[in-house]
Amino acid sequence: MPESLSGIGVSAGVAAGPLLRIAAAPALPAPVPVTDAGAEVERAYAALAEVVADLERRADRASEATVAEVLRAEAMMAGDEELREAVRENVEEGSDAPHAIDAAFGTFREMFAEAGGYLAERVADLDDLRDRAVAVLLGLPMPGVPQPGHPFVLAARDLAPADTADLDPAQVLALVTEVGGPTSHTAILARALGLPAVVACRGVLGIPEGSLVQVDGASGQVEVGTEFSVRRAENRVMTEISGPGRTSDGHAVKLLANVGSAKNVPAADQAHAEGIGLFRTELLFLDRTSEPSRDEQITAYREVFRAMAGRRVVIRTLDAGADKPLPFLHQEGEPNPALGVRGLRVARQRPQVLTTQLAAIAAAAGDTGADVWVMAPMVSTLAEATEFAAAVHEAGLPRAGVMIEVPAAALRAADLLRVVDFLSIGTNDLSQYTFAADRMCGDLAELLDYWQPALLQLVGICGEAGRAAGKPIGVCGEAAADAALAPVLAGLGVSSLSMSPRALSGVRASLARYSYAECRRLAELAVAAPDAATARKVVS
Repeated sequence: MPESLSGIGVSAGVAAGPLLRIAAAPALPAPVPVTDAGAEVERAYAALAEVVADLERRADRASEATVAEVLRAEAMMAGDEELREAVRENVEEGSDAPHAIDAAFGTFREMFAEAGGYLAERVADLDDLRDRAVAVLLGLPMPGVPQPGHPFVLAARDLAPADTADLDPAQVLALVTEVGGPTSHTAILARALGLPAVVACRGVLGIPEGSLVQVDGASGQVEVGTEFSVRRAENRVMTEISGPGRTSDGHAVKLLANVGSAKNVPAADQAHAEGIGLFRTELLFLDRTSEPSRDEQITAYREVFRAMAGRRVVIRTLDAGADKPLPFLHQEGEPNPALGVRGLRVARQRPQVLTTQLAAIAAAAGDTGADVWVMAPMVSTLAEATEFAAAVHEAGLPRAGVMIEVPAAALRAADLLRVVDFLSIGTNDLSQYTFAADRMCGDLAELLDYWQPALLQLVGICGEAGRAAGKPIGVCGEAAADAALAPVLAGLGVSSLSMSPRALSGVRASLARYSYAECRRLAELAVAAPDAATARKVVS
């Protein structure tokens, strides 16, 4: 009988193959005396610059907006001036370049760990950056994903963002990590890449290298044995169904794609997306020390609008703060960034950032033929929604909406729909704020499971408000990419689902298996379930 391990399934599909681990980090050599501190500082700076350049190259060639966004954020950390200054001080105190870099990252690591919350979750990123810089100095290959020349299941304690850029879907069959949760970077990126994945699977690193394993990304089971034949997740049925999203009896559920730039549009087209349900604008701002100009924004937005002529594009205004700090906003010092000035709240301190962006969106939308809708992140009250809708209309844009990311907004969805044209539910943040659980905390993974009945109940409140008002309700969070959950969301009143293009075919096929009446029945069962595991079980 094979050994069986359990984790949290975060990306559906069953695949099997030999298990291989992420390559080990380079070991520090013995310290050597430094005779020329200036030259040693330059050597260390060159290594850090090579890490930054490598991450930026990976971001540039990443086909998924999410992957590119995370890689650019990590590149910013490696190029941080305070980090460079700490490296210089360590060298001047006598450390050679590898040990100066190790000590500098160690200092920041300790600070981040003590700060807790978002910063504590960045410790793994700091470790990854240190390993990469040390590898450059030692002339070793950068640590990361193995390349054995045959398909395999990748196991790791967790995946660093840079590791995902090396994932070749032709070689990697599935992902299993020892830590992480449903909303961790590993889970998000696995869904974006269309790979079966299990996180929080304790003991996976104890499986001997090369053992045949079977990974079930829905149930979270990882079985070890010798009888499994190497195979990829079955997707034949998924690719046989095309066209607009609908249930078996024709109830429409619009299937849309998440993008970050015009570079992502071809993938959306290839997956037959009916439009864009989430156009993230943060990528234009992320690596900047000053706000991009109005003309620069117009150019970036127009590229996407033109590519989507004749279709809907829901563009989200700047979602900064919390896990997306932007240098030019100078938001340092917030005691709890997740509960601080983020999303639309930035306009309280910097209103011109929003007015400039809305003006740029309006100018970019003209003559492109796209049906441009605009929505704001992190809205909590009717007053915020009213002010945002007025600003959108004043800019000459016809459709204003808000994201539902906090319970207060979900509970008052009917009120919000009196002043805006649509709602879009961000399930990652809505989970985080509903259960008071940091979305990056693997130890709280079960609270962040978007099958949690309380979360689904909030989605249902929004859906019912949408039905009553005759206005669309979308989901653009990670839950939208869960094929098994799609009929439940439709039954709760969700009228559109927006996701990574790779997930579209599976969601389309899942919806087509059920009538609308069956979707509503599944929704009732899921909301009535006592917990997430039962909700998932009664629906499957």
